[in-house]
Amino acid sequence: MTTSAPAIRVTDLRKTYGAFAAVDGISFEIEPGETFALLGPNGAGKSTTVEILEGYRERSGGDVSVLGSDPRHATLEWKARIGIVLQQTGESGNVTVREQLTHFASLYPRPRDVDEVLAAVGLEQKAKTRIKSLSGGQRRRVDVALGVIGRPELLFLDEPTTGFDPEARRQFWELIRSLSREGTTIVLTTHYLDEAAQLSDRAAVIAAGRLIDIGPVDELGSTEARVPIVRWRDGQGGHERRTAEPARLVAELAAALGEPVDLEVIRPSLEDVYLELVASVEEVAA
Repeated sequence: MTTSAPAIRVTDLRKTYGAFAAVDGISFEIEPGETFALLGPNGAGKSTTVEILEGYRERSGGDVSVLGSDPRHATLEWKARIGIVLQQTGESGNVTVREQLTHFASLYPRPRDVDEVLAAVGLEQKAKTRIKSLSGGQRRRVDVALGVIGRPELLFLDEPTTGFDPEARRQFWELIRSLSREGTTIVLTTHYLDEAAQLSDRAAVIAAGRLIDIGPVDELGSTEARVPIVRWRDGQGGHERRTAEPARLVAELAAALGEPVDLEVIRPSLEDVYLELVASVEEVAA
């Protein structure tokens, strides 16, 4: 990590609606050039947090700095440094894809080339098509294109690949990696845990308005939650054992049983760890 000021600094962030705390004292920092995932179930507070960072929603308490400014006092110059891909947008359906991108590009001081962006989101063949005639997945690609056309320093991606087919998702991932290599700071919210694992340097898990874990993706959760699981079957039925040395256990099983039946070595994924974290909070709430 660099020693420069964080791209985003959040301290004791709170958002309340009457007695209900949608965001309850969250604190974290995101470094310049980092890809950071905010994860959590529906209603956890992550979308509210992101909307506060974007300047769309007022906070009830705490301090927030985004690219050195408080979003609640955002200027046009500050907004030009930020790209946003919302879950839903209200783009005009009566213009073509190229016309919409060209218009948005004209609003920024250093935009990306329109043809470059069209290629990156897989819309070259739809450049002259009116947006209202596109499929849902194609419209989502337009959303992403509009978010990156201004060459933002900081990019917010809220469920960006909803409606993408598997090939389109992989193409999008490569686009995000290329933006990251250029030094763009990226804040990602997604329900696709494999997407977060593929793209993120670090992740934070939010549940019930609170930050329950934060760190590099492969270090989230308890040590036990990340221990591999070995499964096999013998004459007495199925077996499962967690072990930090799965290769040794497999060797012991092979020596004792020959070729173990239905042998599996499972290394817990981000999804496994995430589900355990969220479940622990839900158990406490219950």
